[in-house]
Amino acid sequence: MNRRRDCTPDPVGGCSLCGDEAVQVRVVEVDVGTDTARVEGAVSVERVALDLVEDVRVGDRLMVHMGFAIGRVTDAGRARER
Repeated sequence: MNRRRDCTPDPVGGCSLCGDEAVQVRVVEVDVGTDTARVEGAVSVERVALDLVEDVRVGDRLMVHMGFAIGRVTDAGRARER
C-alpha cells in the first residue's frame, strides 16, 4: 500500500487516508437516545454511530468504518451489509 506523505498510522498500522478498511468490534453499550454504541475492538474502545444498522444490542458483533457501524457480523462470520 502506498502511503500519503501526511499519513499518520494508528497503533495497528491502519490509516483512514490510505486504506478503506472496516474492523470487527463487539457492542458493550447501546445509547438509544443518540443512536450510538460503545464498542470494543482489538486495540480500543470507542463510540460509533448506528444510523446504518438496525436493532443493535449489547453483545452484537459489527463491522465499523470511519466511526459508523456498516454491517452486522453473522454467526457464519460474514458481514451482512445494509
